[in-house]
Amino acid sequence: MRILFLLTQDLESPSGLGRYLPLAKELGKLGHTVNIAALHSNYDSLDQTHFEIDGVQVDYVAPMHVRKSSDQKSFYSNPELLAVASRATWELSRSALNTQADVVHIAKPHPMNSIAGLLTRFLQNRTLYLDCDDYEAGSGNFQNKWQQKGVTFFEKQVPKRVKLVTTNTMFMKENLIQWGVLPERIVYLPNGVDRERFSPPAPAEVEILRKKLGLEKKNVIAYIGTLSLVSHPVDLLIKAFRIVKQIVPESALLLVGGGEDIEKLKRQAGEIGISHDIHFCGRVPPDTVPLYYALADVSVDPVYDNPAARGRSPLKLFESWACGVPFVTADVGDRCSLIGDPPAGRLSKPGDPHQLANIIYQVLSNTVLAEELRSRGRSRIASYYWDHMAIEFATIYEL
Repeated sequence: MRILFLLTQDLESPSGLGRYLPLAKELGKLGHTVNIAALHSNYDSLDQTHFEIDGVQVDYVAPMHVRKSSDQKSFYSNPELLAVASRATWELSRSALNTQADVVHIAKPHPMNSIAGLLTRFLQNRTLYLDCDDYEAGSGNFQNKWQQKGVTFFEKQVPKRVKLVTTNTMFMKENLIQWGVLPERIVYLPNGVDRERFSPPAPAEVEILRKKLGLEKKNVIAYIGTLSLVSHPVDLLIKAFRIVKQIVPESALLLVGGGEDIEKLKRQAGEIGISHDIHFCGRVPPDTVPLYYALADVSVDPVYDNPAARGRSPLKLFESWACGVPFVTADVGDRCSLIGDPPAGRLSKPGDPHQLANIIYQVLSNTVLAEELRSRGRSRIASYYWDHMAIEFATIYEL
């Protein structure tokens, strides 16, 4: 079968790298012909816009709706955004209409790729699928109300116009049903891990990085993800770390990733006097991420109980399990059911820095607990490797 994924992000972005690319690669290994048409956050700097990754044909066709440079993310003005979105819609549509795909899978119900996908349905009678891996209206960093209204419209309307919807949280499944999608047309597909990308790193490389960052003899708390406060309250983790630091002076906080709020978080760390104990590593090459997990004694996903968190299946949960790192988050959305019983992670009260600090301390101070969490995580991750999930997932195209 010939499958086309339409993305409004690049393959270095969280969902592109952690969900769509590994799924596409595994579908290719199963004998399908897979293409990705995508946007890029720094499109004008690309040396090549068409290439192959492990059998998947990738085409970057236009700029994304946001810009990323080094560790920063920036946004377009209203006139610029309209121009960029129009160009992206046109180029994604042209790419989709020129690709000889049997099915088109829209990756997130954004206006640009949704219009492109719908055109293939109405003009060429292509079979259309949609993936909802976030609550888009609640997790985007919208600069204006009209942007949010536009995204909300497509998020609610496009699912009713495709053959089948895949989603990674029960919260989004319930939303989709409320928006008029029949339950039998919704397939639950959680996030997972690329087995090859998260193979264990060489111990010597880990120790070189540990020394480079000055983390010898440190208890390392890690957050590896986007530094965007609208959906990832890393400021909550910084508050909790300040409490942990008072109890465990030899602890350090490792923040790996970029985003529009990195400078705000650095100011926060400076204002409360712990900037020397927080390592802002910025964006790192994807193949080095396991090295940073290997430095960690505990990995944390800080969350409030809000729609953005309930609609998100945290990649860092699965990545932590694959890397053998104890995981801490809060009881929001699917997190409790994913962690399971006996739990392969610890749950805090959402939005409470004191309880979050206490649970982090428990993991750091209790070697038996930490090893139990590692062992359970390794057992649970077996079901969440993409090479395992893709086999069942591929059957949706035969329905």
